[in-house]
Amino acid sequence: MTASFTIHRATVNDAHEIAVMVGELLNEIMSAIGVSFFNFSLDETTARLIDFIDREKYYVFVARSRSLSPAGFIALYESYALYAEGAFGTIPELYVRPAHRANKLGLHLVSQAKSFGASRGWIRLEVTTPPLPQFDRTLAFYEREGFGISGGRKLKVDL
Repeated sequence: MTASFTIHRATVNDAHEIAVMVGELLNEIMSAIGVSFFNFSLDETTARLIDFIDREKYYVFVARSRSLSPAGFIALYESYALYAEGAFGTIPELYVRPAHRANKLGLHLVSQAKSFGASRGWIRLEVTTPPLPQFDRTLAFYEREGFGISGGRKLKVDL
C-alpha cells in the first residue's frame, strides 16, 4: 500500500475493470512493436478472468487510486518445474496506467506479488519480457526489482 493507492486481491467483481486494463496493455505492446500480435475480446477476457479467479488458477492484485479508480494490476499463477525445485510463481501480466507510472506503483505491485508468493511457499517468481529494444525500460524495471536473466527465450506453438 502507498499513501495514494490501495492494493487488494481481486475478486470476480473486479474482473471487468482488470480486463479493460489487459486490453490497454496489449494495445500498448502492439503499438510499440508495430504488429497486431494479440486477439483481444473484452467480453471473453472478462469471462476467462472470472473463471480463473473463481477456480483460484490466477491471483490478481489491483491498485486503486484515492478516487477508487483502477490504476494498475499484477497477475500471478502457480507453476511447477523440476528445474525450479518445486512450486513457483509466474507473472503473466503487470500493467500500470501511464498516468500512475511515476508513482512507483509497479514497485508496490511487484512487492505485493513477492509477499504473496512467499506466503504460498514459492521459491521464486518468473516473468518474461520481450527481448526487443522497445522493452528495455521494462527489463530494467524488473532487474531493479531483483529479477535476473535466467537464459533462454519464451517460445510458443498454438494448438
